[in-house]
Amino acid sequence: MVWLLPLIVIGGLFNPLLGYLVVAMMVFFLTLSFFAGRYWCRNLCPRGAFLDIVISKFSLNKSVPKIFLNQRFRLSIFVFFMALVILRIFQAGGDLFMIGAVFVSACILTTVIAVILGVSTRHRAWCAVCPMGFLQEKIGRLNRKRQ
Repeated sequence: MVWLLPLIVIGGLFNPLLGYLVVAMMVFFLTLSFFAGRYWCRNLCPRGAFLDIVISKFSLNKSVPKIFLNQRFRLSIFVFFMALVILRIFQAGGDLFMIGAVFVSACILTTVIAVILGVSTRHRAWCAVCPMGFLQEKIGRLNRKRQ
């Protein structure tokens, strides 16, 4: 699945409709998370695969900052990113290309952050604060509580 990341990050600059692949992946992994928690993160995430294959070679392999594990900090990152995406979708005014571009730019932004964190700390440091990983974790816990 690693090939999806450059397809969206690079291809999305030329065809913003590729941003809808991000939406499709979100729908898939959020549905999957109800049954399998963060399975997507560990096994299928294109950015995670990129971090494992490429960034791990350059990582300083330092400890992930403790604040990244703090639930309130992770929640604030989630709320910030979701608010940013929702605001930009409203600003797109229903234009399908602009909405696609919102998801492409979100993917680019989070990938840049992931690379910076991955090189300066552990290669998968981003995964500790990833908004979608946070949401998957919460959805997975809801299902476990119901059982």
